[in-house]
Amino acid sequence: MSTPSNMQSQSHSNTAKPFKLPSEKFTFWLVLCAIILLATNMRAPIVALGSIAPVVQEALNISETQIGWLGAVPMLGFAVGSFISPAIGKRFGLENTLIAMIALLTLGMVVRSVIPTWIGFLSGTIILTLAIGFANTLAAPVIKQRTPNHIPLITGLFSLTMTVSAGVVAGVVLPLSEYVGWQWALGGWSILGFFAIVIWVLLRLRLGSSNHQPVTLIPQGSSDISIWRNAFAWQIAIFMGLQSLLFYTVASFLPSIWVSKGLSAVKAGQMNAVFQFMAPVAILSLTWLINRGRPIQALAILAAVLNVIGIFGVSYLSPDLAWLWSAFMGMGCSAIFTLSMMLFSMRTYTPNQSSELSGMAQTVGYLIAFFGPLGTGWLHEATDSWDLPLLIMLILMIANVVFAWMISRPVMVDGRPA
Repeated sequence: MSTPSNMQSQSHSNTAKPFKLPSEKFTFWLVLCAIILLATNMRAPIVALGSIAPVVQEALNISETQIGWLGAVPMLGFAVGSFISPAIGKRFGLENTLIAMIALLTLGMVVRSVIPTWIGFLSGTIILTLAIGFANTLAAPVIKQRTPNHIPLITGLFSLTMTVSAGVVAGVVLPLSEYVGWQWALGGWSILGFFAIVIWVLLRLRLGSSNHQPVTLIPQGSSDISIWRNAFAWQIAIFMGLQSLLFYTVASFLPSIWVSKGLSAVKAGQMNAVFQFMAPVAILSLTWLINRGRPIQALAILAAVLNVIGIFGVSYLSPDLAWLWSAFMGMGCSAIFTLSMMLFSMRTYTPNQSSELSGMAQTVGYLIAFFGPLGTGWLHEATDSWDLPLLIMLILMIANVVFAWMISRPVMVDGRPA
C-alpha cells in the first residue's frame, strides 16, 4: 500500500519536465545558419539559367520567345508566392511552411534537370519560383520572431548570401556544364536544398513552431490594421517595386545599352559584372551603418539618389565613366532591397504583421518589376532607340527618392512613433 508521500513522489516522477527554451546565443546561431542556407537556394537557380540559356535553348530545341518566358516566369512566381504565403504561414506555422517550400524548391530544381523537355523545364521553373516567393515573404517574420535584437544583421547577411551565391553559381555553371553536362550543372545545386531542409527541421524541433510562441503585446487598434489598405504598406511596395523594375531591366539590357553608347561588347559585359558585384559592398555598408545607429532615412534617400545618378549617367553623361554609373545603380538597387527587407520587421509589431506586410509589398513589387524588361524591350523595338526607355526609367527613379523619404520615417506601420 502506497503512503501519501510515496504517491506524491510517484506523481512528481510521472510529471513531464517543462520544455526548456535554448539560450539566446544558441537561437541566434541556429537561425543564422538556417537563414544563410535558405538564402543560398533563393537566387542561384534563377541566375544560373541566364548564364546557361544558349546551352539549354539548343539542348531543348526551344525558341527565343520560350527562353523569354523562362526569364519572365520568376517574377510572376515570386508575386503569386508572396500573395498567398502569409495566410499559409499563419495557418501552418512559419517554420513548417518554409520546410515544405524548401522541399518544393529542391524538387523544382530536380524536375527541370531530369525532364529535358520544354514542359519539364517550364514546370520545374514554375515550381521553384513559387517556392522562392514563399521564402521571400516568410524570411522576414522568422527573423523578427527568433532574433528580434539582431534584425539588421541577420537580414543583411540573408541578402548578402543571396547575392554572393547567385554570383558564384552564375560564374561557374557554364564551364561546369562543359564537364558534367547542363543537367548536372543546373540540378546539382539541389544538394544545397537538402542541407537547408536538415537545418530547418532541426530549428523546428529545437525552437518549436511559430504558432506556439508567446503573443506579442501591441498597442490597441494596431492589430486591426488591414495591410492592403495601409498607406505605409503601399509606399514600401512601390518603393521596392520601382527598385526591382530598375534591377531586372538593367540586368537584362545594360550590356546592349552600353554597346549602343559606343562600348565594345567585352567592355559592356564587364559593366554588367560591375553592376552585379556592387551588391556585397552596398549590403555590408548598409548593415554596418544601421548597426552603428546611422539614420535609416538618410541611408534610404542616399540609395535612391544613387539610382538616379546612375541612370542619368547612363543616359546623358560620358561612357568613359560607364563603370561609375553601373556601380551606382548596383549599390542603389541592392541597398534598397535589403533595407526593404529590414523594414518589414522593424516597422511591424508582430511576426504575423511582418509576414503580411512582406507578402503584400513583394506581391505588388514583383508585379511592377515584371513590366520593366517587357516594357523596355517593347519601347526599344518601337523607337529603335534606348532614349525613351531610359528617360522613363529616370523619371521613375526620381519619384522613388520621394518614396524613400516616406517609407524611412521613424514610424510604425500604424503611424505611431517607432
